[in-house]
Amino acid sequence: MRATWNGITLAESDDTVVVEGNHYFPADSLDRRYVEESGTTSVCPWKGTANYYSLVADDNRNPDAVWYYPAPKPEAAEIANRVAFWKGVRVEP
Repeated sequence: MRATWNGITLAESDDTVVVEGNHYFPADSLDRRYVEESGTTSVCPWKGTANYYSLVADDNRNPDAVWYYPAPKPEAAEIANRVAFWKGVRVEP
């Protein structure tokens, strides 16, 4: 699977985990040149607290387009050390 935004490959891996229709990529597959930490968090009752990254490339910015669970609950252990995308990021084979 490949995650792209504005023609940039953000992550690519044959090892994704699908949860609730979202592909979670290994965190080390994320090209960190295009992300910056965001202060945003959200809470999922069964996965735990998600943190976010914003995408930045050239003059384009996509706030909170990448999320991850730094300490997922035991029921969501399979997404530990993984990232997922939304907000215009294309995820396709």
